[in-house]
Formats: sequence, C-alpha cells, structure tokens
Amino acid sequence: MARKNLFEVSEATSEQSQPDAARTALVRPLMGLDRPLKPGRPVGAISQSLENINSRAQRAEEIERKLSEGQAIVELDPGLIDQSIVIDRLGVSDEVQAGLVAQIREHGQQVPILVRPHPDSDGRYQVAYGHRRLAAVRQLGRLVRAVVRDLSDEQLVVSQGQENNSRSDLSYIERCYFAAKLEAKGFSRDIIMASLGVDKAALSKMIALVARLPADIIEAIGTAESFGRQRWAELADLLDERGKRAKALKAIQEPEFAARTSDERFQAIHDLVKTTAKKPERTVWAAANGSRLVNISDSEAKMTFAFDKRIEPEFASFVRERLQALYDEFRQQVTD
Repeated sequence: MARKNLFEVSEATSEQSQPDAARTALVRPLMGLDRPLKPGRPVGAISQSLENINSRAQRAEEIERKLSEGQAIVELDPGLIDQSIVIDRLGVSDEVQAGLVAQIREHGQQVPILVRPHPDSDGRYQVAYGHRRLAAVRQLGRLVRAVVRDLSDEQLVVSQGQENNSRSDLSYIERCYFAAKLEAKGFSRDIIMASLGVDKAALSKMIALVARLPADIIEAIGTAESFGRQRWAELADLLDERGKRAKALKAIQEPEFAARTSDERFQAIHDLVKTTAKKPERTVWAAANGSRLVNISDSEAKMTFAFDKRIEPEFASFVRERLQALYDEFRQQVTD
C-alpha cells in the first residue's frame, strides 16, 4: 500500500510539473520572429527583461551584419540606380522586354537585382546585374527590390558575368563582346575568366574573334542567339576578303536592316558577303601587227595585265620602267 501511495504521489507531482498550456502558447514578436515566453522563474520579471534585451541586441547585430554583407533585400528608387561599368548586352527585343514587364506586373518582382553604392556619386547606386528587371520595374513606376553590397570593380564584373552564366542568359557574341570590353577596361584575364566561367584558351579565342569583327557590325547585328562561334568565325573570315567589309558596313545603314530580327540581320550580312563575286572579264590586247601581247583580267576589285614574253620578251620590262611616267601623265590629266 505504501508503494502504491508512493507511486500515486509521484504521478501527481509529475502532472503538477507540466507547464501551463495556456502560458506556453503565449508568444512575443522579437524583430519579426515569434519567440515563446518562458514560464516564470524565481528570479522574476527582471531576469526575463534582461534576457529579452540581450536577445534583441543580438538580433539587431545579426540584421546589421546581413545588411553590411548585402544579404538583406531593400526597395530602392530606380531613378537612383545607374548602369554597370560594362554593359554586357547587345540589346533586348521589344517582345521579350514586354513579356518581362507583364510578368512583373502580374506577379511582382520575384528575383532582386544586385547593386553597389555608386563609387563616384553619393546617394546613388550602380547595378551589377538585373538590367532588364530594373528597366521593367522603372517602366511600371515601382520601387525595385535589390541587394546592396559593397563591391570592387572586379567583384562587380565577376558577379555580373556569373549571374548571366548561371542562367545561360547571353548569346555567344555577347559573351565575346563583354570579354573584349572588360579587357579594354583594363581587367586582367583572370578576372574575365572568372566572370565568364571559361578557360584561358577559350577566352583568347573569344577576344581574338571580336578583334576581327568591326564593332559597328557586331552592334548592328545584335545578339544573334541562333549563331555560335563557328558561324561568327566564318563571318569574320568573309569580312577579311577585299571589299566585303565596306559592303557590310554600307548594308547595316539601310533602314530596312534595323527592322529585321537579330538572327535575320546576321543571316543577311552573311549572305551578302558570301555571294560569289562575278568572274573577271578577260580580254586580249593585240598590237597593230596582230601580235597578242597582253592578257587583261578585269574584275570588280582589280585589273591585271599578263605579258606574253614568248612574243615580245622585253616589252613587259619596258612598260614596268615607264610606270612612273605613265602614272605622272595620268595624274596630270586628272588635275587639269
């Protein structure tokens, strides 16, 4: 019986030691977090207050640390944000941008952009990535959600390139053009490789390709998303041929050229410079005595004279020695 009573006392004590359900349900928001109140202790309200103050201080320090590291998302006036130090895009179609605007209008801006405090203008910012989102939010007249982070120039371009790489967001020629512009800005190849996620050999090919293409033609064609390294290299080879670069530069000035899509613009220039040149016109100059002394080949780019030494062995040398006199005579007639 004694043991039974002992167990009964133990069970009763256990029940009485259970925390009050209503009390444990009480919560108090602490800087945005719900934190249960602890049951009263002998030390009373003073101990509880000191603990709450200490927790708030720790939470405030955590928020300040995250803000300093750029982990917190803030809302900024788009008018205070300037473009990156190096633009990585060759343009965005109106249709694509309109789709982004519609998406943000309906669902809000889901992904923040990355900015840094502007190095030269107090109170302003400079975008690392998110140019299209910034433009869309600006068009909607809203505040833009952004992460603000202190970035060096090198950190900015690496963040910019890596974000685009993670989304496969740039076409091949945009990546090449971005790399060339970074090098022109004085960034090291190590930084450019980190930005684009490529090795040394690939980067060398990308920069070398841009060096062979006129910037006016690259910018006029634009992203050309359907065309990769091989087709752009082929275009560069074609433009190296005599007269074709000038022909392409003239074509991009035509009003109807800009009305085409970027892929269509690439194809138009490629087709233009790939067109096989007309075969040169071939004639023979014969002397009064009927001797066929010179074979003449006349094309769009040049005219060549081939002397038949079997008929007049010395005639070619005679003409060559008189070239300066002939040229002087020609210039005299032009200026008269």
